[in-house]
Amino acid sequence: MEYDFSFFIIAAAAMVFSGISKAGFGSGASFAGASLLSILMDPAVALGITLPLFMLADVVALPPFWNKWSWPTAKPIVLGSLPGVGLGVFLYRSADADLLRVLLGLISLAFVSYQVLQIVGFFSSTPRKLSTRIGGLVGAIAGFTSFISHAGGPPVAVYLLAQEMDKTTYHSSTVLIFTIINIFKFVPYAFLGMFTLETLWIDAILAPFILVGAFVGVRAHFLVPEKLFFILTYAMLLIIGIKLLWDGLSG
Repeated sequence: MEYDFSFFIIAAAAMVFSGISKAGFGSGASFAGASLLSILMDPAVALGITLPLFMLADVVALPPFWNKWSWPTAKPIVLGSLPGVGLGVFLYRSADADLLRVLLGLISLAFVSYQVLQIVGFFSSTPRKLSTRIGGLVGAIAGFTSFISHAGGPPVAVYLLAQEMDKTTYHSSTVLIFTIINIFKFVPYAFLGMFTLETLWIDAILAPFILVGAFVGVRAHFLVPEKLFFILTYAMLLIIGIKLLWDGLSG
């Protein structure tokens, strides 16, 4: 496809948003950047572009929260993510672009639905702690959804919030988990041919924007109320999810 000025304006804005979300708010909403790019191009190309950029954001996000995570809580999720990534590889090999759009759309809408249900009190405000076995299952789900859409946040959020963590421990654990899962994903992405010279030069152009977003996100974590940021996030994901679902089904 042709990458004109308007494409890079939209892509740059998407990466700034993803950097802020990934580095500053443990919401898992950073995948919105990949979902938005999937409207503009083949979803597989969008995933190949965004993974190195998200890993770059991990480099910025991890040091400020170093060792503030709960490794005993994160460990079963990390280990469980490996078979989930494997399942993602299997599905990707048999999926076309329209199926990936449908999956991305459904995941985007499911993410918004989960957040809305949580806000209206559908989930208990005092969840009981979940076992490490459940943590492994959560990791498998997160590994799978992260592989096909970079959207492993919701199941991980449910598990971590049930452990009654403070805000910083929760966010630090989220950053650690997805830094490791992104490393797990990198090798199969490479073998599947999702990284090309085309995706790499686009990454080079977009890298400064996700870095700016990540630096802003780290500072916003301590300064900015989350409510407005999340309202805008959910509204954007709702629109993107509907658009991707429509394109995938009509394609």
